[in-house]
Amino acid sequence: MQRRQLIQAAGALPLAALAPAAFSFDGPELYAGEKALYQAAQKEGLCVSFDTGPEWANWKALFREFKKRYPEIELTYNDIGSAATVLALEKTRRRPQADTAYYFAASAVDAAAKDVVAPFKPVNFEHLPPVFREAEGRWFTIHTLNIAFLVNRQLVKTVPTGWADLLRPEYRNAVVYLDPRTAGVGQVVAFAAAYAMGGSVDDVKPGTDYLGRLHAAGNVLRVEGTTPYAKFLKGEIPIWIGYENDGLKARHVDGMGDALEVVIPREASVAAPYAISLVKNGPNPNAGKLWLNFTMSQAGQALFAQGFVRPAVPGVPLAADIAAKMPAAPQIRPLDVVKASARKAEVDRLWAEATVGR
Repeated sequence: MQRRQLIQAAGALPLAALAPAAFSFDGPELYAGEKALYQAAQKEGLCVSFDTGPEWANWKALFREFKKRYPEIELTYNDIGSAATVLALEKTRRRPQADTAYYFAASAVDAAAKDVVAPFKPVNFEHLPPVFREAEGRWFTIHTLNIAFLVNRQLVKTVPTGWADLLRPEYRNAVVYLDPRTAGVGQVVAFAAAYAMGGSVDDVKPGTDYLGRLHAAGNVLRVEGTTPYAKFLKGEIPIWIGYENDGLKARHVDGMGDALEVVIPREASVAAPYAISLVKNGPNPNAGKLWLNFTMSQAGQALFAQGFVRPAVPGVPLAADIAAKMPAAPQIRPLDVVKASARKAEVDRLWAEATVGR
């Protein structure tokens, strides 16, 4: 298949507008073997990256810096969603169009089970927590989204610092979160609450029981079916239990400023992993590996942090202003998505028993 046809088939968009004048990097390698891999990738000249929408997780900056460092590689993408990405890989398994695929890690587990992704261990693979990587490298986590309390200080007098605080009478009709039965973040909230209440990914009942008590106290304003970001910006939600990055974006990009407090609850939180894979029999394997290594290098990981998502590789140096926005939070637990996915039906049932009948 010719390159132009491949791009059209992938539904990918060229990044020429983001590319600076051609530049070939000199000096130290980001990792051993980088220049040799780049030379091999130049013979392919193209990398097709599925589901990396430029406005999400700072992919635009990663596109720009990749092109700056590797000007001979044309990088294209689409933005179709995690489940749709797995479906697309499955439909095209005989003649793959993508070289890499990015998704919520539960979808990565699905892709590996369907044998549409290939083993590849990128730079820094061994530094990831074991639950953040498939043993042979069929998927690995590149950044996380972490459960936080997003608190509108114009509507809330005292900022809660933990899950126990939310049960107080002063937070009556103040709390919003997503339905675990229909939204992935709702499931992650249940597991975060479970860890805070002495449970775990293997024992979610303390979390669903806690949410039941929150409802019984009258402190839940409503449960949403989809992400209520616009409603939060409009001042319709006092406390949103959601993802940290949404709060940081609302505070630092979308105008809420100091009116918004982003709190990692003191008892425990959970890190939801977002993963990437090398596509099995992809058309440009060396370019795909070059792209995956870049996302996992210290340079790539630091760029994710600039987009308010936490790097998956521990200890990546961050600029002081970025580190201040995402301070160390040792109470954040890495979520085992293999176990979490297997317990979805149980979470749905326990949550409904604890909350819906009230």
